[in-house]
Amino acid sequence: MLDPAQVTALITREALLLDRRRWREWLDLYSEDCVFWMPAWLDEETTTSDPHAELSHIYYKGRHNLEDRVWRATSDLSVASDILPRVCHQVTNIMVEGADSATAAFCSHVYEPKRQRQRSLFGRYDYQFVNQAGELKIAAKTITLMNDRIETVADFYMV
Repeated sequence: MLDPAQVTALITREALLLDRRRWREWLDLYSEDCVFWMPAWLDEETTTSDPHAELSHIYYKGRHNLEDRVWRATSDLSVASDILPRVCHQVTNIMVEGADSATAAFCSHVYEPKRQRQRSLFGRYDYQFVNQAGELKIAAKTITLMNDRIETVADFYMV
């Protein structure tokens, strides 16, 4: 069984690293074969269930794909690295749900200095964890975005 204090520390650390743009350290929280997924909604009650056959807002399989996304956001060679928004995550209601899983509620506040616009994204996180060499790693993170009418891009560091 997972230690609730250890899970809470990992999830809140993840949010802080994203807010501070310490994305290399954030990547270290994930296993090599991780899945990072934000499914789309099929209707008012159901999200997509197969990222290979249905629409997703974000889907990265393998840490190398997350690393590529971080590179794009930091390289200054991509429009993804244009003036980045400021983000502040709030994570709450963290609960261990099984031997290797947990859930949490989140709200992230996003401010885009270039457009002088702010917005909030909120929803639920569902995690799967794996123990690698005595260290708890994120094996899968599913982000269920409740307010999925996204005016512009929602990138990995915003949700």
